[in-house]
Amino acid sequence: MKIRSLLLGSIAAAGLSTGAFAADPGLGVLTSLDVCDALGLSGLTISSDTNCLQISGEVKYEFVWGDYAGSVLFVDTEAGAFEVIDNDTDPLTLIHADWSSKVEAWLKFVGTADSDFGPAKAVIKIKDVQQWVVRNGAYITPGKTPDGGVPHPGAGGDHTFGPIFDEAYVSIGDSTVIMAGKKGSIIQNGDDEPFNWLGLFNSEKVDKGVKWKVSLPDGGHVIQVVSDLGNGVSVGAGVENLQGAGAAAGTAVGYIAYAGDSITAHATFIAGGVLDGTVENYAIHAGFTGTFDMFRIRAAVAADNTGYWNALATAEATFDMFKIAISGEAARDSGAVGGTDFGVGASASATVTDGVTINLGGRYYSDASGPDGYQVAAQLVAAVTETITLTGEVGAYGNNTVPHTSLYYGAVEIAWAPGGGFTSSLKGEAISNGAYRATFKAAKSFE
Repeated sequence: MKIRSLLLGSIAAAGLSTGAFAADPGLGVLTSLDVCDALGLSGLTISSDTNCLQISGEVKYEFVWGDYAGSVLFVDTEAGAFEVIDNDTDPLTLIHADWSSKVEAWLKFVGTADSDFGPAKAVIKIKDVQQWVVRNGAYITPGKTPDGGVPHPGAGGDHTFGPIFDEAYVSIGDSTVIMAGKKGSIIQNGDDEPFNWLGLFNSEKVDKGVKWKVSLPDGGHVIQVVSDLGNGVSVGAGVENLQGAGAAAGTAVGYIAYAGDSITAHATFIAGGVLDGTVENYAIHAGFTGTFDMFRIRAAVAADNTGYWNALATAEATFDMFKIAISGEAARDSGAVGGTDFGVGASASATVTDGVTINLGGRYYSDASGPDGYQVAAQLVAAVTETITLTGEVGAYGNNTVPHTSLYYGAVEIAWAPGGGFTSSLKGEAISNGAYRATFKAAKSFE
């Protein structure tokens, strides 16, 4: 119960006992003493006379166990090598198992007050990541030491080495918002994910989309301005990576975006190294999505000053019981050996009964300078109850190396979402090369 509820109850009781509200209609009706309501803010809040403090957070846990740390190269995409897990058993070690344990937690505070220019906010997000990675019974070398952290002796994995300020910035404005401090980037890079179920190989390596290849650090210490111009049009500009040093310090970002009833689109421009007055690298990212009755189409492209480009097109049609999708991608690095890489993918989904869906899919990648690779798979998703979902998948990977390489795999996952923001899952995987892996996840968020 909020403190304001007690206050309102006390005031209402006092008013009824004295007849003050009834005696003078000119006093009006008391509706709220909470500045959060006046600002239109909800969730977990604490209010004072002038500020509303919103509190949100999340805790995620993941444990992985098996024999999976080796890898098999299937295709070498322009965005990086696509690999499949392999049995990494070392006959000289007594323990052959691999495992990792990872905890991620964040807590976010947003303090908001009204001003002549719109809502004024101070945002603080505290984050902590602890991951311990074991290979054949021994810790691996630490993956990184963010924010200058010193690794623990023998510790492996990804750590923030104690809580850090993941975000700490101020903002002001309504239709036009000015932001300064430590936060994420305003780069618009959506409208670029393929619609087919398995996705595409190169796209998966860049977080399921298209991307430039040159190094352009973003986010960090920033000064940004974004504005809603009306009729679905918005623009933004900023300078990011202001904490950087050297030739790459300072990344300028600008975008224009549109969001209508059936169309979303954007174009983003990025230039790196602006603080020393000389732009070392630059890139563009543009995407478009159109929804027309039962059809969706999408196209996206990213390119940079080195001559590298990455493009994607995808379409989807939804019928009563069926959904079909097809996607294609291409990437070219002018400095690499060979020509242009191509990839295609397609899938079909059928809702067999209420709560039961079957997915069939495949994808293929043609590497101009290396082996071509493919994946085919079938998946069954069944809502066993309102809170439990069971997923089973079988498939195969293959490429045209000499000798030909092919692997078969199977996976089963049970997911539980009982409500209250809690989610949990347990997934088991096995591959014909002897690799196997079990993954347990649990998470709870609040706001």
